[in-house]
Amino acid sequence: MTKRFLDEHNINYTEHNINEEPEYVNYLKNQGFKMTPVLEADGMEAITGFRPDVLKQLAV
Repeated sequence: MTKRFLDEHNINYTEHNINEEPEYVNYLKNQGFKMTPVLEADGMEAITGFRPDVLKQLAV
């Protein structure tokens, strides 16, 4: 749902699929994340899960 939201609002992003890039699992664990998706964006705190309230801030 997060990816669909970003696509529908023409928000550029880089996707790291942990199934295709398992090295990102360690990165996420080291950052304290325990679930996906994780969204990191400049100027805001990283979030997990589908958070349309926060994602709308990126669509501005």
